[in-house]
Amino acid sequence: MSERGAISNMAVVPRLFGGLCFRFRDQNPEVAVEGRLPVSHSCVGCRRERTAMATVAANPAAAAAAAAAAVAVAEDREPQREELPGLDNQWRQIENGESGRERPLRAGESWFLVEKHWYKQWEAYVQGGDQDSGTFPGCINNATLFEDEINWRLKEGLVEGEDYVLLPAAAWHYLVSWYGLEDGQPPIERKVIELSNIRKVEVYPVELLLVRHNDLRTSHAVQFSNTDSVGLVLRTARERFLVEPQEDTRLWAKNSEGSLDRLYDTHLTVFDSALETGQLIIMETRKKDGTWPSAQLHVMNKKISEEDEDFRGQPGICGLTNLGNTCFMNSALQCLSNVPQLTEYFLNNCYLEELNFRNPLGMKGEIAEAYADLVKQAWSGHHRSIVPHVFKNKVGHFASQFLGYQQHDSQELLSFLLDGLHEDLNRVKKKEYVELCDAAGRPDQEVAQEAWQNHKRRNDSVIVDTFHGLFKSTLVCPDCGNVSVTFDPFCYLSVPLPISHKRVLEVFFIPMDPRRKPEQHRLVVPKKGKISDLCVALSKHTGISPERMMVADVFSHRFYKLYQLEEPLSSILDRDDIFVYEVSGRIEAIEGSREDIVVPVYLRERTPARDYNNSYYGLMLFGHPLLVSVPRDRFTWEGLYNVLMYRLSRYVTKPSSDDEDDGDEKDDEEDKDDVPGPSTGGSLREPEPEQPGPSSGVTNRCPFLLDNCLGTSQWPPRRRRKQLFTLQTVNSNGTSDRTTSPEEVHAQPYIAIDWEPEMKKRYYDEAEAEGYVKHDCVGYVMKKAPVRLQECIELFTTVETLEKENPWYCPSCKQHQLATKKLDLWMLPEILIIHLKRFSYTKFSREKLDTLVEFPIRDLDFSEFVIKPQNESNPELYKYDLIAVSNHYGGMRDGHYTTFACNKDSGQWHYFDDNSVSPVNENQIESKAAYVLFYQRQDVARRLLSPDGSSGAPASPACSSPPSSEFMDVN
Repeated sequence: MSERGAISNMAVVPRLFGGLCFRFRDQNPEVAVEGRLPVSHSCVGCRRERTAMATVAANPAAAAAAAAAAVAVAEDREPQREELPGLDNQWRQIENGESGRERPLRAGESWFLVEKHWYKQWEAYVQGGDQDSGTFPGCINNATLFEDEINWRLKEGLVEGEDYVLLPAAAWHYLVSWYGLEDGQPPIERKVIELSNIRKVEVYPVELLLVRHNDLRTSHAVQFSNTDSVGLVLRTARERFLVEPQEDTRLWAKNSEGSLDRLYDTHLTVFDSALETGQLIIMETRKKDGTWPSAQLHVMNKKISEEDEDFRGQPGICGLTNLGNTCFMNSALQCLSNVPQLTEYFLNNCYLEELNFRNPLGMKGEIAEAYADLVKQAWSGHHRSIVPHVFKNKVGHFASQFLGYQQHDSQELLSFLLDGLHEDLNRVKKKEYVELCDAAGRPDQEVAQEAWQNHKRRNDSVIVDTFHGLFKSTLVCPDCGNVSVTFDPFCYLSVPLPISHKRVLEVFFIPMDPRRKPEQHRLVVPKKGKISDLCVALSKHTGISPERMMVADVFSHRFYKLYQLEEPLSSILDRDDIFVYEVSGRIEAIEGSREDIVVPVYLRERTPARDYNNSYYGLMLFGHPLLVSVPRDRFTWEGLYNVLMYRLSRYVTKPSSDDEDDGDEKDDEEDKDDVPGPSTGGSLREPEPEQPGPSSGVTNRCPFLLDNCLGTSQWPPRRRRKQLFTLQTVNSNGTSDRTTSPEEVHAQPYIAIDWEPEMKKRYYDEAEAEGYVKHDCVGYVMKKAPVRLQECIELFTTVETLEKENPWYCPSCKQHQLATKKLDLWMLPEILIIHLKRFSYTKFSREKLDTLVEFPIRDLDFSEFVIKPQNESNPELYKYDLIAVSNHYGGMRDGHYTTFACNKDSGQWHYFDDNSVSPVNENQIESKAAYVLFYQRQDVARRLLSPDGSSGAPASPACSSPPSSEFMDVN
């Protein structure tokens, strides 16, 4: 009899023996139920029973023997099958009660599909009330729900209530124990899932096609629930493709557009990751050199990878290519890469379980993954150097200040990177609100423990475990004496360097004697001094009284600023060109005074403009401007001309008698024009109309001239000398327009000496004009004594007064106060980062301190700085050994970063200069370039050395060095 066939033309009625179903042919055909499911030969039952049935059908006389045999067989199977309960009890257990169909859905529990026709026949059977009825359903048969009997894939488009019914697990197991399941058919088990607060049975799971990146044609179709995690998909793929446990893998999903999306968060569900049935999931395996096959490598990296295809080197001894002013990033990365416990954390994939993709303060795990890729490549031993292009792009994406290829500070990048790694790896998924509490007189131990616990409630990561410490902050109100004590975490110490109260300024001194060349001087002045202090210092070198000096900042051939004696020296930047002029008067004229008047003078040259007829002339500034002292009785255009000729006599040649013009050839009208300036009169007192001509300037009377200073001067020489230049009143920028604002009209006028190109070429000696001499003091170099690192730490813990820009609000006074503040170290981290504050920034100046800081390679002892009660039995808790140094060479506007680092495996020191790596001696590590120091606590080094430690790093990274001939000189 076939699976779906009928039994000959006869209706059969079941007989029950011990829960087993037998059908005999001696019953009325009329009791047959139309369309009922026949019992298959493969239905769960014993073939010996079916043999007994056949015997009964062939020979009615043997019925008794057959029945007895069937009973005996049934009794043998009783322990494996339950006794069929009454029909009413069956109905209650399947339809009602805690195990029945009416029970509510609970997320995660299993429900089963049952073919609707079979279930309807079972309902008719139990509701008929006749246990001997011909409606007996037989074994559960779900064949109509499957597309085939090989893969047992469920048909598409099945509808609950029309094609199947859903039963909870208990009801399903009852039916199977009572009626059995068609032989060979799998149960159709489905899970209850909860999506958007709605519970439902997931009849159709998501079927994903799993492939490997290097074999996209061979796929494995695997079903996953929408509530399954991406991590389960990854584990399943690793199992299907037999991936070794030590190999790194990750997943990509091919979207509808044909592009690939990384499945970053393995904790997300299939539903949240928007994965759909039939979607291709590609598993990628990391290569031995630490790179991913899918990585879009830089062109340079491709070349390097080809050259280094067979390269095998010491892990960690790997350079980083400079992408363009990225030496600051390379230096910070090399330092961090040589922190043993952090590197082991990434190499051992501990970070994968702690990636925090939902932290609003983090970078969605991308910074942590990019850094992990970099570490795995550097420590694979397969690269001489790598290109950190992907990491650079990630940093720029999340920190716009690092976009582009400008030079930055390695410590600033290090601060960003540590904070980014911490937030990406924060084990606290949901940060709770924590109120900061003041000590309020409580013991320090209690307050410190509370502060650290509060910090860990919101911040718990490998970065906190490795780099975070605790210091005590004490604020004292200067008015009421209120003391505020708090304990705050720190990731690194920014320690100040002892700063000299002196600074060196280079200036040019311009004497009044035209025969003397300008002098270059190097002056030592107080940092917080005034302009008058600079004049006093210069007076000691020149013998000129400070009262006879005027200080100016010269920029682009003009006076950028004329300083007053009371102005602070901090307003002068190191890059400024400072000129100090010897004068015999003052700029501001005082009525009734007999002092000379100091006139600012610019030098200009007429230059043809670029137009078609060269009819317009421009004026261009050149040379160094002058401050010229003019006696009041000589303050006419003629007198000013003669004074200027005297002041310029060192590099301006006077015309000879052959160069003089014949005055007789001029008419009387021309003879009257005997003053070498825009004014036709001999005095500057009278305003003159605008003169047509190349300069097209407006000639105004000089506001500083008083009526009783000058009279009308007559200059009728028999023969007029040749004019070398003309004079013009201009504004402070050196342009002729002085009517731009009402203030400038009444302001100090400047005088411009305008040269014709031919006259300048003939009479002006440019080389002599630019010449100067160096005073003996120029060779002076202010010696800076080296300082010990311990001195910097002492300075860090010294009491200081808050600045006006950063006052403290006193809760007792109820107002902001310039309180005194003191920081003390309470608890030190495993890795202590010490940032030497070499760069000084003020409102007016920026400078780099190149003081040599002497720091120990081993046994840096912090016991004298830690105020927490110490464990004297374990001094290693306070002693540190150096493991890395970030160096900065150069000044403020340009410089270069490099790194010294100790390899955690070999204990050997190396010098990392971008993509170049060389071994070095210990005595080369200490230099004026040291900027950021990395120290490892000795108990941590010993722990890593122990057999149960995570690394084989030596207890002291400062180990013996190889012969010096192998080392490079980096100083």
